[in-house]
Amino acid sequence: MPPRTADELRRAFLDFFAERGHQVVPSASLIPHDASLLFTVAGMVPFKPYFVGEEPAPWPRAASIQKCVRAGGKHNDLDDIGRTNRHFSFFEMLGNFSFGDYFKAEAIPFAWELYTEGLDLDPNRLWVTVHETDDEAEAIWRDAIGVPAERIQRMGEDNFWRMADTGPCGPCTEIFWDLGPEFGADGGPLHGSEDRFVEIWNLVFMQYDAQPDGSLVPLPKPSVDTGAGLERNLAVLQGVPTAWDIDLFRELIVAAEGATGTTYGAGGEPDVSLRILAEHGRAMTFLVSDGVVPSNEDRGYVLRRIIRRAVRHAYRLGTRDLVTPRMVEATIGVMGDAYPDLVKHRDLVLGIVGREEERFLRTLQRGVDLLDDVLAEGDVTGDRAFFLHDTLGFPIDLTREIAGERERTVDLEGFAARMEEQRTRARDALKAEGGSAAAPVELYRELLDDHGPTEFTGRQEYTTEGARVIGIIAAGERLGRAEPGAEVDVLLDRTPFYAESGGQVGDTGALTGPEGLEVRVLDTVYAIPGTLSLHRARVVAGELDEGATVTAAIDADRRDDIRRNHTATHILHWALREVLGDHVKQAGSHVGPDRLRFDFSHFEGVVQADLDRIEALANREVISDAPVHHYETSKAHAESIGAIAFFGDKYGDLVRVLEAGPHSTELCGGTHVHALGFIGPVRILSEGSVGANLRRIEAVTGSHALDRIREEDERIRSVAALVHATPAEVPEKVERLVAQVRSLNDEIATLRAQAAAAQAGDLAAAAVDGVVVVRRDGLGPDDLRLLATAVRERLGSGVVAIVGLGPDGSKAGIAVAVTKDRVEAGASAAAIAQGAARALGGGTAKNPELVVGGGPKVDGIDEALELVRAAAGAASSG
Repeated sequence: MPPRTADELRRAFLDFFAERGHQVVPSASLIPHDASLLFTVAGMVPFKPYFVGEEPAPWPRAASIQKCVRAGGKHNDLDDIGRTNRHFSFFEMLGNFSFGDYFKAEAIPFAWELYTEGLDLDPNRLWVTVHETDDEAEAIWRDAIGVPAERIQRMGEDNFWRMADTGPCGPCTEIFWDLGPEFGADGGPLHGSEDRFVEIWNLVFMQYDAQPDGSLVPLPKPSVDTGAGLERNLAVLQGVPTAWDIDLFRELIVAAEGATGTTYGAGGEPDVSLRILAEHGRAMTFLVSDGVVPSNEDRGYVLRRIIRRAVRHAYRLGTRDLVTPRMVEATIGVMGDAYPDLVKHRDLVLGIVGREEERFLRTLQRGVDLLDDVLAEGDVTGDRAFFLHDTLGFPIDLTREIAGERERTVDLEGFAARMEEQRTRARDALKAEGGSAAAPVELYRELLDDHGPTEFTGRQEYTTEGARVIGIIAAGERLGRAEPGAEVDVLLDRTPFYAESGGQVGDTGALTGPEGLEVRVLDTVYAIPGTLSLHRARVVAGELDEGATVTAAIDADRRDDIRRNHTATHILHWALREVLGDHVKQAGSHVGPDRLRFDFSHFEGVVQADLDRIEALANREVISDAPVHHYETSKAHAESIGAIAFFGDKYGDLVRVLEAGPHSTELCGGTHVHALGFIGPVRILSEGSVGANLRRIEAVTGSHALDRIREEDERIRSVAALVHATPAEVPEKVERLVAQVRSLNDEIATLRAQAAAAQAGDLAAAAVDGVVVVRRDGLGPDDLRLLATAVRERLGSGVVAIVGLGPDGSKAGIAVAVTKDRVEAGASAAAIAQGAARALGGGTAKNPELVVGGGPKVDGIDEALELVRAAAGAASSG
């Protein structure tokens, strides 16, 4: 029996290619290691380093089922979702890959055999397209496979794949399924209806290297990258007209029906909303499970938009209750067996998604009501879009989407102009790392090809003798020699210097050699990730020649401090999960010699009591002096023993496992202590927010922690001396002093009130037509407020204005108070004080009954008195 369910199709696809010598590779995370991408957008993304030659492929051929998201940046299908049968924000991509092993003659028969024999598809309903220049592929389809020539069509750029403007590229051949005449015009993919002829598999043949001048140079080892959308293929296998009718989506749509009380199948916008709710529910579940949290930046912003679109469409259907938790539960129920991490992270996903929906619902109603009024009048101006965004927190994407549904436009240029005035962050495109001295990648690849990867000796020794200089780079060019004073990048065949990665900073130190050679290493980074180390250096003495033999020595004390801090991040990670819960996941780190920084997912601030518990647990581990084991093993074995992967680290089939004592087992390629006692004391310095649902802890260890403790002890002793107490008595003594100060302040406040009351009677008695305007120097803002209020109470009905020089003579103040009856008649303290406050170089609040303000222009007091007298008189007579 051919496969009919999603699980059966996944199993059939992988088994087919495993039987043909392919390594089955598990799905990578939706968060790619490629800095140019927001998400993993295709099955080939995890394999990109192999295709472009940055890393050697560990296997000649592979197959995978990769979870993918296309909902941001260049790859953005978001606006089409729910309205077509072809677009999803989350999808699964079936793929087989050849890394210079087989090519067209094998890839095309593989695809045909799987479809016609493994999946039992009718060959008469399969159509094929090839690139207009690809005679070889057409011949294989026609002569070797036997596809009739009339069902092979040549196309242009649609059948030519490029990774970028330059680099690997090549023609592709696509396989289409004919749904039948009831779905549109005949004529194949080239001439017929796109609703009738659905692309189900794309085979990319990477055979050229595109040059800057546009020419195509044949690659020495052509490769194959294929991708078949699981959802589309399931629709074909299950004989349903659209991907929305497959088993995966049907259960999610049923959940959307239950959450909204709307029945699917009537057509029109309600069906679109239900499809969006089902699809976005799946996408948000996978994104959060893979470590994305809602925010206003990059991936987090895309996730936030997906959640808000789902909520808004549920709202359109009349729902006012939470819907996203129900969609998350449905997604886990449908896909949890295939992706166990969904089950593992259930509580985390529900918490993050539910809280985001609750926050958004609070702004949605106000925004929709106001936008309805705006759209009733016409298009949305930039000013009104800005008001919705800035004042109500209503997203501009939602404004644009709702306006589009009403066939209205939004002045996005005007909105952008308004946003520019208060924009606090830059939305720059992700840039590749590297400074002004960065060399072309081709140069590094040449060095890698000639000499192989850098051998890292720094786990066994701090000084390596006999290291050979294999390259000297300056200003992007390769040098044969570097003179004293030159700042260069040095490459060695082996080195004890750790290159910055996984949050750990690079080592510093020195290279020395004969004839007084001394080179100071300022930093160490990767020229090619994980393979070729680069020593950023300055020649201090002697001449450094390519090919020379040097002694490479790191700064040992600095490395020891780094080791302490790095192992401590793992201990803190364990302690955080013990105290706060298993939902805590690392979201970034910085490990330097002086301190460590650890970012983690959590929904709220960590209270001091929990911080104390976390610190105590970490120090308990350190005091145990348990051994630390750091070793290489297979990724499968690491996963089987429960090793936790650290954020941002990249793992192949061979990984390094760190067992830091009995409780912490994690994947990590950094440098670490050999026993926990070497870390020394762990001291948490701070905890705070770095984004939505993201927290940060900073801490110190070893001698730096002892310095911190010593500083705190010195402060306590200083305070003890000031309050004439022993350090142990300080808290009690300070509490008594605070109580005394509070009592004295209360007495002072009482005396001030009495003094103000004493003056108030005389001032009120001097009122003219219910207006009192006087100058009183030496009063601060609180005293001005107190006096103005007291005079107003004595006055009964009228306006009080007091202006004067402040206590220290550097500022002038003003207070205006208006009785309630005058406010009801139209008078406003803020309006009366406005001109006078400006004369003093400041302003006031907008309260109509009482305002206090002032400014630094003390020479403007007389003018301020005249202005406030005139304004008060006008308000009183009015």
